[in-house]
Amino acid sequence: MTQPKTTRREKLAFNDPEALQALCGSNNGRLKLVERTAGAQVHLRGNEITIEGEDAAAETARRALEQLYDLALAGRALSSDDVVRAVKLLQSPDGSGAPQTIQGVFGETILTPRAGRPIAPKGAAQRQYVDLVRGNDIVFAVGPAGTGKTYLAVALAVRALLDKQIKRIILTRPAVEAGERLGFLPGTLEEKVDPYLRPLYDALHDMLDAERLERLMSDDTIEIAPLAFMRGRTLSSSFIILDEAQNTSPEQMKMFLTRMGFDSKVCVTGDITQTDLPRGQRSGLIDALELVEGIRGIGTVHFTDADVVRHPLVAALIRAYDRRDRARFEAREGPGGPGPGAPREGAGPGGPGAAPEAPAAPGEAPGFAPAASGNAAPQAAAPPGTSRDGLDS
Repeated sequence: MTQPKTTRREKLAFNDPEALQALCGSNNGRLKLVERTAGAQVHLRGNEITIEGEDAAAETARRALEQLYDLALAGRALSSDDVVRAVKLLQSPDGSGAPQTIQGVFGETILTPRAGRPIAPKGAAQRQYVDLVRGNDIVFAVGPAGTGKTYLAVALAVRALLDKQIKRIILTRPAVEAGERLGFLPGTLEEKVDPYLRPLYDALHDMLDAERLERLMSDDTIEIAPLAFMRGRTLSSSFIILDEAQNTSPEQMKMFLTRMGFDSKVCVTGDITQTDLPRGQRSGLIDALELVEGIRGIGTVHFTDADVVRHPLVAALIRAYDRRDRARFEAREGPGGPGPGAPREGAGPGGPGAAPEAPAAPGEAPGFAPAASGNAAPQAAAPPGTSRDGLDS
């Protein structure tokens, strides 16, 4: 026989009017978000907030209001979308089963741009990502679009540069077209590859004023280049970010990872469900994730649709695509299969049945976009909730 759920009612008093206003938001909008997310009724009268609801929901609402008020007192009032993520954070324990705190995840500011909101983790997975980058020399961040994989990596790199922990920032991407054939692009070499690297420029413009960014890029303190330009270099005292790593071949990934010199950090970000490689080409990101498992000094964080920090519809769309892909895979392989995107035995370089890699065409730089046309054994699209999970970008 199930026990009846008990309800409770309690009042909280808040003495600082400015912090209380920041907690409640315009027209009490943030209070309504806490109420809706926690599942308890929340009423404001004067400087008192009354909470009514079932025990668990009322306790979540109480902890959320007290911790959000403490952040507001410290001048770190959260935005409305962050309030929802903060309440959800309190509803789920951390990996050890201990309750999490809003201050522990949202309280640390990585970077404060001259204009705009401070850049800080927006959830437990992002906080784990930041801690892994600080504690390891190489970090792989894997997950769907909109989870902040690239954006946080760039923020950490800029912070390290401003603190003189490193001397250079190097941002790179494989120059692979996303499904369309763009054909001949006019202009200099830099102008040809610029469209592929534009998301990295956007992140930097959010974090540094235009004049300072131009100065840092003109003296190569910050360098943005396609992946092909990394070959033959040793990158010391640098923060190196490889974005869209799912579009690398295993050979390109090996070339990139072996560029690392002393006093450097490497962040590799990608979404194994959105590869733009030719059909049948094995992703260098999937290959690397299998190889680096268990190596000390290398960390991996996996993000899911629950960690998306863009418009709520983005998370809903990701789940819809995942369900569709799962249904298609099960219709083809049966429900007992390893899941779409699970690595197949022998699909890696040199594995049984793997075809030899095609050599680069004359005049092509090895590792540049055309070289991603090797004949590795076919690799299916990635699984929802298996090897997928970590910075928007």
